[in-house]
Amino acid sequence: RGTRGLAARRAMPPAPRDDVDWENLGFGLTTKDTQMIVARCRRGEEWSSSKVVPYGPLELEPAATVLNYGQGIFEGMKAFRTSKGRIVLFRPEMNAKRMAEGAERFLMPPVPSQLFLEMCAAAARENAAWVPPQGQGELYMRPLLIGSGSSLGVGASPEFMLVIYVAPVGRYFSGSGARLLIETGHSRASELGTGYVKAAGNYAPCFLPQRKAKDAGFSDILYLDSTGQHIEEAAASNFFCVGKDGVLRTPPLGTILAGVTRDSVLQLARRLAATGEAGLHGVEEGRVSVADVLGASEAFVTGTGAGVTPVGHVEGVGGTVDLPTPGPVTEQLQESLRSLKMELRPDDDSWLWDIFSE
Repeated sequence: RGTRGLAARRAMPPAPRDDVDWENLGFGLTTKDTQMIVARCRRGEEWSSSKVVPYGPLELEPAATVLNYGQGIFEGMKAFRTSKGRIVLFRPEMNAKRMAEGAERFLMPPVPSQLFLEMCAAAARENAAWVPPQGQGELYMRPLLIGSGSSLGVGASPEFMLVIYVAPVGRYFSGSGARLLIETGHSRASELGTGYVKAAGNYAPCFLPQRKAKDAGFSDILYLDSTGQHIEEAAASNFFCVGKDGVLRTPPLGTILAGVTRDSVLQLARRLAATGEAGLHGVEEGRVSVADVLGASEAFVTGTGAGVTPVGHVEGVGGTVDLPTPGPVTEQLQESLRSLKMELRPDDDSWLWDIFSE
């Protein structure tokens, strides 16, 4: 895989640090002993070259638009080691595209794809020793684009900042499968809104219902659309279910996030359905009713953090359902994605990007 203009680097990746308990990482800001990559842009000008700086506080005025008006979006990505000893990123061009689209919607200068990819590669290389051993976690990468300039009036920032910081992480969900509570008291997004943007302000409203659900023993909440009739997504992941008819169903794009893992799983699932393996007979992107979920034979959620995580229990006003963790389709898709990422099968779609070589 090419580095898209970066100078060729033939050096082997450094080994993982030997002073970390890699098997018990969990998912969180596990260390601050890392480097971050920063670039800036003034309104109407070009993005500056990026700089490598130690992880630490950002200097912002109280009138910064990200603090007052929520002018901020972010991405989630991972760097990981493969069975061939490489450190790779997974389909980073999709993150570049999604961030550029979100920037346009939030009236921020889109980050050129080349610069975005160069900064992601630099973040992974600078922190390569924090990439866990193969199969024991990944290096989570958080590109953050914010209106960093000050403006008292309601309007776009005069200055912008792109920061990429990292943290080694383990599993997002604990246990064998996620337990989801269908949320009926709060809508995450609506038609013509910004639910499709990975905006900072889309997540804070989830905190309260999510906390209530976790206090009641659930892993996460499952949102309905604004009509209260159809499934949208979980608070931080896309949702899939397999019906008794062997059809994999997932909500359509529009008000939900266009997940990179979601798109990858859909492609793998269509190939699986063409063979009829695991009892999968079709794939549909369309409205998913609560009845579809409660009548499903299996379900799972996808995301950069979640990967492909089986859903073991769903509860809502219409009833409850317990599901296998994993079901046969979920297990097959988990293995297909894992073996591709670990280079145990050919990367025919060139989804893996080696940050240390062209």
